[in-house]
Amino acid sequence: MTLDAPNHAATERASQRPYRVLVVCTGNICRSPMGEVVLRERLAEAGLGDEVEVASAGISDEEHGRPIDRRARVVLAEAGYPVPDHHAHQVAPGELARYDLALAMTKQHARALRRRAELDGAGRTAEVRLWREFDATAPRAADQDDLDVPDPWYGDQDGFYETLRVVESGADGLVSHLGAVLGADVPPPAGA
Repeated sequence: MTLDAPNHAATERASQRPYRVLVVCTGNICRSPMGEVVLRERLAEAGLGDEVEVASAGISDEEHGRPIDRRARVVLAEAGYPVPDHHAHQVAPGELARYDLALAMTKQHARALRRRAELDGAGRTAEVRLWREFDATAPRAADQDDLDVPDPWYGDQDGFYETLRVVESGADGLVSHLGAVLGADVPPPAGA
C-alpha cells in the first residue's frame, strides 16, 4: 500500500465533515500533544486547517487531567508553536469510531489502539498507523521498532528537542498524505 494513495471513502466523508485525526502516545503529555500541535500548524500552513481536525490522547490514564509536560511546552514555544490549554486523557471506549485516522507514536501504542478497536466491536473505527510511517527521514527496515517516536519523558530537555525534530519530519509527510486523501493540491513543506 502506498502512503499517498487517496482513500475515496475518506474523501466522501471529508466532503461532509472535516477529516479527523487522533494522535496517540502513552500518557498524552509529551509526544501526542506535540504531534497534535505541530500537525495542526502544518495543516493550517498548507491550507487544510479547516479540512482536518486534530486531537490527541494516551493509551494510559496515569496522566489523566495533566497539562502538556513543561519541557514539551518549552520546546514547542521556542520553536514558535502555540501551546494550547491541554488536559491529558486516555482513549475512551468508542472514541476511535469518531476518527478517520489514529496515529500511534510507537508500535506498542498501535497494538493498544487495535485492541481498543476490537473491544469496541465491529463498527466503524479509525485506521491505525504509525506516525513515522509518514516520515521520509525514518529508517526503512523490516522491523517497525525503528519507527517509534522517541519518548523524551525519562530524559532531559535535549530529548524533547529530538522528539520535536522527529515529530516535525513526520508531520510533513502526513500533510502530503492527508492532502492526497482529501484530493487537495498541497505545496511541498518549507525547505523541501
